[in-house]
Amino acid sequence: MKFLDIGEVAAASGVKPSALRYYEEAGLISSVSRHGLRRQFPPEVLLQLKLIAMGKSAGFSLDEIAGMFGRDGRPDLPRDALRRKADEIDRKIRELAALADTLRHVADCSAPSHMECPTFRRLVDVAGSRGGRRRSAARGKAAPG
Repeated sequence: MKFLDIGEVAAASGVKPSALRYYEEAGLISSVSRHGLRRQFPPEVLLQLKLIAMGKSAGFSLDEIAGMFGRDGRPDLPRDALRRKADEIDRKIRELAALADTLRHVADCSAPSHMECPTFRRLVDVAGSRGGRRRSAARGKAAPG
């Protein structure tokens, strides 16, 4: 089997060598040997790095991502955690879509002052009450309501 040295992995993945060394220290990837001072990785490391990037984009911590790999470095993905994260992303998409609609309304509103616009005031009230519920839920308290 042909191994890839750290420079080849960095070039193929776009991940800096310093990040590769950090990922190795964190147990996310592992080198199999050294050629001189250069770490050697199996070709599968490129798939692992893609999964790490996807996990980071989804909002998983590096510790959570490390737990998604078995001892052999193969993915051992926790389906329930993935479903929960997908649901969280769906909620965030809805919130961002509502925010985008609010911003478009504010930009296009013909009222002389946004404070005179009943739609703007309603949107601000709704957005403010959502944020209050999230903050209260994060503290473990029920939001008033």
